[in-house]
Amino acid sequence: MSAVDEAEWDDRAFDVSLVPLCRVEAKIAPSIRVGNTPLGTRVIAEVVSARFEGARLNARLKGNAAADWLVVSPDGRVGLMDVRLAIETDDGAVIYLQYNGRSLNSAGRSEIRVAPRFETGDTRYAWLNEAIAVGKGVFNPSTGHLAYVFYLIN
Repeated sequence: MSAVDEAEWDDRAFDVSLVPLCRVEAKIAPSIRVGNTPLGTRVIAEVVSARFEGARLNARLKGNAAADWLVVSPDGRVGLMDVRLAIETDDGAVIYLQYNGRSLNSAGRSEIRVAPRFETGDTRYAWLNEAIAVGKGVFNPSTGHLAYVFYLIN
């Protein structure tokens, strides 16, 4: 075994469950193509609107500083995402949301996996500062429609 005594080892400590946090519907503007950079093809995808709806989080996009600073692989199949935006809950809390992930691109759509991270100073949503989350989504580049489901890891 390892340095952990078998008596301390409890497999239940490693159980993982996903708890639905919210659904996300967003509209993405036509992309800004920076071109081939040393890191890959840089594409900036501005978020025009976003709505978050769930049992514990209901919010919408706050302000205009929201985008994905995407780097796409040479074959165009994989995108490395770096998304940053601010949202405002229906009861007035402002939350910074940042996530990284991958988009797998084929047949005119992208399947997306992300790891959202939340930051807020609002005590009503302080639990989000410690939350570990994952998300799965799809993006249709021809319509600019993006949809996710975010889950908390329990």
